[in-house]
Amino acid sequence: MNFFRVFTASEQLRDYLRTELIAGRWQKKMPGAGRLEKELGVGRNTVEAALEQLERDGLLQNLGSRRGRRIQIATNSKKPKLGIAVLLYEQIDRHSHYMAELELALVKAGHSLHFQSKSLTEMGMSVKLVKNLVSQTRADAWLVVAGSRDVLQWFSEQPLPAFALFGRRTGLPMAAAGPDNITSLTAVTHSLIDMGHSRIVTICRKERRLPTLGTAERAFLEVLESHGIHAGPYNLPDWIETKEGLQALLQSLFRVSQPTALIFDEASILTAILQFLGTRSIKIPEDITLICTSFDPAFSLCMPPIAHTKSDYLPIIRSVIRWANHVAAGKDYRIQTLTPVRFFPGGTIGPAKGKSFM
Repeated sequence: MNFFRVFTASEQLRDYLRTELIAGRWQKKMPGAGRLEKELGVGRNTVEAALEQLERDGLLQNLGSRRGRRIQIATNSKKPKLGIAVLLYEQIDRHSHYMAELELALVKAGHSLHFQSKSLTEMGMSVKLVKNLVSQTRADAWLVVAGSRDVLQWFSEQPLPAFALFGRRTGLPMAAAGPDNITSLTAVTHSLIDMGHSRIVTICRKERRLPTLGTAERAFLEVLESHGIHAGPYNLPDWIETKEGLQALLQSLFRVSQPTALIFDEASILTAILQFLGTRSIKIPEDITLICTSFDPAFSLCMPPIAHTKSDYLPIIRSVIRWANHVAAGKDYRIQTLTPVRFFPGGTIGPAKGKSFM
């Protein structure tokens, strides 16, 4: 997902404590750092850092030396405004930073979230399985994360309110929010072509390719065609989403005419690409440009830093809150919003090999 990141130990503990606070595990005052250290088996510095982060989030109020911390968030002592069932793309999304912030914002607004035990990927994006899950779940509304076109199409046809967070949502009659990948991908592609690149390949999930190409992917191919570059399966290849499938794809791409630029939509793919290029002594960016259309903090630790795009998740969270508040008030709300995406060149982008630019 676009906002995947690796958490530090204190951030992981903060999110655990936040979940317990929201669930009402502690009342009025937070246990001290010493007690939490013993109960949770983590270091004092980690506990203190996590508690300080919860203070900054507004969940705790520091009452001063030896007086502890007051819990600022109200527990669910009354019926929430809206009971929202959350259907994740992958279970790991449950621990993403944006999801933790979204859960907190919804609870503060008086709603409740219920995360489903099965993710979309675990159900193979099967509309039949999703339909069964929905029929067996008590919820006022659904939040669907990175759904396929078929899944979101089904949700858009149901009387039960649903919000598409990312995914193939464009043109469907349902509330939705996500980054403006069309504008960012086309801008990046134009820049690459201006730098002499013609063999540009985008590697993306099947949900972006099937049953038809997503709007951003179509725009990518259209930019290539507009510059006289014949666009086809080479530029947007199908592949089996396993480690063996990714290796087979990379081998096929580099067998004859290797790409001069690779664009990939998930940070998790980067390690495999770097390993593949390293075993073949392919230099970055001298031989190939790499761009990720999502962000991971680890990019800044790489030498050179990975070129990537990044969007602000806070406007997306606000869009979800507006939807939930409107639905709770009995209103029909189907507005879709796009969040601007910024491009950070990093050090893995350069002119095509053999080209010289000022």
